[in-house]
Amino acid sequence: MNGISLASAISYFIQIVFILLGLYYFFISLFSFIPRKEGDVDDTRFRKYALLVAAHNERLVIENMIESLKKLDYPKEKYEIFVIADNCTDDTARIATASGATVLERFNTNQRGKGYALEWMFEKLYKMDKQFDSVVIFDADNIVDKDFLKSINKQHLKGSKVVQGYIDSKNPNDSWITYSYAISFWSINKLFQQSRANLNLGCQLCGTGFSVDIDVLKEIGWGATCLTEDMEFTMKLSLNDIKVGWANDAIVYDEKPLTLSQSWKQRTRWMQGHADVACRFVNKLVKKSFKERKLAPFDCALYLLQPLRIITMGAITIMAWIQTAYPDSNLVLWGLIPRGVWNVVVLAQFAWTPLVLMVEKKASKRTVWGYISYIVYTLTWVPIAVTGIINKNKKEWFHTKHTRKISINEIQ
Repeated sequence: MNGISLASAISYFIQIVFILLGLYYFFISLFSFIPRKEGDVDDTRFRKYALLVAAHNERLVIENMIESLKKLDYPKEKYEIFVIADNCTDDTARIATASGATVLERFNTNQRGKGYALEWMFEKLYKMDKQFDSVVIFDADNIVDKDFLKSINKQHLKGSKVVQGYIDSKNPNDSWITYSYAISFWSINKLFQQSRANLNLGCQLCGTGFSVDIDVLKEIGWGATCLTEDMEFTMKLSLNDIKVGWANDAIVYDEKPLTLSQSWKQRTRWMQGHADVACRFVNKLVKKSFKERKLAPFDCALYLLQPLRIITMGAITIMAWIQTAYPDSNLVLWGLIPRGVWNVVVLAQFAWTPLVLMVEKKASKRTVWGYISYIVYTLTWVPIAVTGIINKNKKEWFHTKHTRKISINEIQ
């Protein structure tokens, strides 16, 4: 190839992709430490909310979830709790009703999954005599902080039509996997969500703990029924120039899988959905960004390319191992970045997350060992990303089983 080997060309390409995406994300993350000035708002205005809890065979956790929603520090007449008992074969509906929620049962084995259940529920809400300003989406295994709705309401009053809350873990200490999830979400909340909120780029929906104005749903429709309905709807919002706001104090505690096997299945599903959405939305977002000269849709498009960044990271790691063992392999791994500079970059990446944990006051004695397991957890994303991309057209949905009850009192 005109003096350059195929292996070298591939190496250069991989390095360029990784460097550009890495520099972009690092630069954006810096703004998480530079707060955006926001004006005051009249927080004595209380909008009306329909709180929707999607549930499929959730008898073990649904009672505690509803109990936490009933304890919200918000006028009780301004919100109502709805549980969507979706294709349940246990007594989730009975327990939810006894706990004080309004329960609607749905049975449709052909259209399985949270996205379909939500779309079905939205149509029910539109026809109700009681009207709401916004709907808030939760998973049944969540626990909600008492100030959640008050914080969400504040962001709506500031002008956001869609608002994402802070996703935390309710079981970080159950296993090395749950602690790794916790570190991951703590980092995402700070470096990804907060930075974009400060830059007014718009955040990403996280599947739970988010609020959407009823008017937005009626105007653009839901239509998000893939394996990652939250991501699909985020991209739909971006194409319609609707940015997702951020409520850092609206905390939702989400239950994480206990084992690597459970986690692998869950993250593979996420990556399948991610790849599916990327194939359908990247071109549209890029075209919109350049045509209208807007950064927000371009940022969403880059987010959809995250699997590519994960795979390039894995490829660079493998090439580094090969070139270290076989110096004459001619992979030109250091062709663009000197080895010394690359080592500094790698060390800086590993130091960045612990710094964030300290800033967010999440660091503890366990963090030292937990971060080692987090590195292993991060590396497992590489084969998961590859598998997800290969199987992006598979739409199989599965249910994550729960093993124990956790109440809001235990967390607080």
